[in-house]
Amino acid sequence: MSDHKLKIAGREFSSRLLVGTGKYQSFRQMAEALEKSGAEVVTVAVRRVNVTDRNKESLLDWIDTKKYFVLPNTAGCYSVDEAVRVARLGREAGLSEWVKLEVIGEEKTLFPDNIGLLEATEILAREGFVVLPYTNDDIVMARRLINAGAAAVMPLGAPIGSGMGIQNVANIKILREMITEVPLIVDAGVGTASDAAIAMELGADGVLMNTGIALAQDPIVMAEAMNYATRAGRLAYLAGRIPKKLYATASSPLEGVVRS
Repeated sequence: MSDHKLKIAGREFSSRLLVGTGKYQSFRQMAEALEKSGAEVVTVAVRRVNVTDRNKESLLDWIDTKKYFVLPNTAGCYSVDEAVRVARLGREAGLSEWVKLEVIGEEKTLFPDNIGLLEATEILAREGFVVLPYTNDDIVMARRLINAGAAAVMPLGAPIGSGMGIQNVANIKILREMITEVPLIVDAGVGTASDAAIAMELGADGVLMNTGIALAQDPIVMAEAMNYATRAGRLAYLAGRIPKKLYATASSPLEGVVRS
């Protein structure tokens, strides 16, 4: 019950909410949303960072690296070579040796190319990267990614940016039951606070989101809601919910009641 920290590759984070930095109306709005989210891990698409001319304004200018841990990601990469190259570029630019690894296999759904993802994970793990791969909800692939050196498994809850919430409840439960070596972080598909709470109630160690906050009518208020929802969902998981039953159970037991 005292487990309140997210632990990845030997590093501890107080918040179990990880947030992205894309799609906001402005850098200022992004910075305010990050503050309200309470998140410590912030993902940044390497391709959105100006690594050649740091004299120009960059989203990194709006992220306090003393407060937030920057997690580069390979968003938009459709091949192993491309994803590996972007990860290396992020490290060479001084962003981090950590990487949220994406190898996209299909443009319309943005589902991962799991064969390519596995290969890229093996390459980057050998090179000393802390690899957090975005994958599907397949326990077999999750196991292979762990064996390849993944520091976490990050299955999608629904397609990226769809806002549909957790569509694969049974598979997330299976992953939670069978994965104990590394953190399980639900990535993609969260649309509102209840989706984040459900992910955490299912036993996820963390939840990562971007669109659900950035494209809300009020991103700053939604960021705060996601903060509370992630914490509430974790506490509910630790507390242990009551079993679901078809019929009612009286809140006030009849045993010991004086009968007239």
